[in-house]
Amino acid sequence: MRALIIEDDHEVADFVSQALKEAGFITDAVHDGREGLYMAANEDYDIIILDRMLPGKDGLSILKTLRSTDVMTPVLVLSALGEVRHRIDGLRSGGDDYMVKPFSVAELVARVHVLLKRTLPAGGETELVVGELRIDLLSRKATRAGKEIDLKPKEYKLLEFMMRHAGQVVTRTILLEQVWDYNFAPQTNVIDVHMSRLRNKIDKDYPTELIHTIRGAGYCIRED
Repeated sequence: MRALIIEDDHEVADFVSQALKEAGFITDAVHDGREGLYMAANEDYDIIILDRMLPGKDGLSILKTLRSTDVMTPVLVLSALGEVRHRIDGLRSGGDDYMVKPFSVAELVARVHVLLKRTLPAGGETELVVGELRIDLLSRKATRAGKEIDLKPKEYKLLEFMMRHAGQVVTRTILLEQVWDYNFAPQTNVIDVHMSRLRNKIDKDYPTELIHTIRGAGYCIRED
């Protein structure tokens, strides 16, 4: 999941970014309204956290521009303006939720998850399954045989990508591009290190291995 934070207060932006990263998101933060609008309109995000009062272009103008150009990414508005009329303005301008500063970071993360669940298309995928291994795409939790697996954000992203391509061989080059956002294949063992850790968490205590090394090709996750 990718989140865009448009917030001119650097401390608040860092606070929100860290909380979302701990919840498994990849985050981008910008501090100017014009730059925020450009990022929101031209990049693919799952959620946008938007301050109302911004230099360059205010939050409500950003919202109206996005909605007028059919950018329907869920937007949670953050603002020190907390009167009823301010909240109504934020929602009428296209916001999906509105939080008043100061706010609870736990509540913000919870509201983000609710928005993502609410905006999921009818019949949309909420779970990935390979044998007894499951990923809940909303809570971003992985379990095997009902036992929760403690995954770091990059391990989760790696496992999710492989499970979305279950039964297929995924090469190191593809993993570097899709999971690490590398546009080239440097001489690095980052994939082998993460795959070893993932195997230790996924397969170690079970009689059936799900993650397989395909010699000379890459990796595959499947139930034999």
